Amino acid sequence: MEKIVIGSDHAAIEMKSAAIAYLQNYRCEVIDAGAHGLDRVDYPDYAAKVCEAVLRDSKSSGILICGTGIGMSIAANKFRGIRAALCHDAYTAQMARKHNDANILCFGSRSIGLGAMETIIDAWLNADFEGGRHSARIAKIAELETK
Repeated sequence: MEKIVIGSDHAAIEMKSAAIAYLQNYRCEVIDAGAHGLDRVDYPDYAAKVCEAVLRDSKSSGILICGTGIGMSIAANKFRGIRAALCHDAYTAQMARKHNDANILCFGSRSIGLGAMETIIDAWLNADFEGGRHSARIAKIAELETK
């Protein structure tokens, strides 16, 4: 069973709830890292919670949602070892996993609908990292984290 740690800001509470229900039907273990209400919060706080959880458990992945997904992806990629991908469709989600070994999926609640969310999650969960030539590229990305 795949473990998914999910977080959002206030702008994405409803989409996060829909994503959690969808993931549970997918038979994933889901950990909700917040936010839990509509009061304004700062998305970097929830990006940090999800990233720290994913880094503690190498068998887990994360999903981060804010209004556009941009802020969450920027914040998440500040963490060494996190490869967060902002995806807008099934193809980008699939390729994020296959070629970039993305361990965090990001998307925006104001830029995609629930149907697109489901196809993005499906594509991301059903894709596996291809390794090979992509492994060397992932290693180069890791080297950038030390500069």
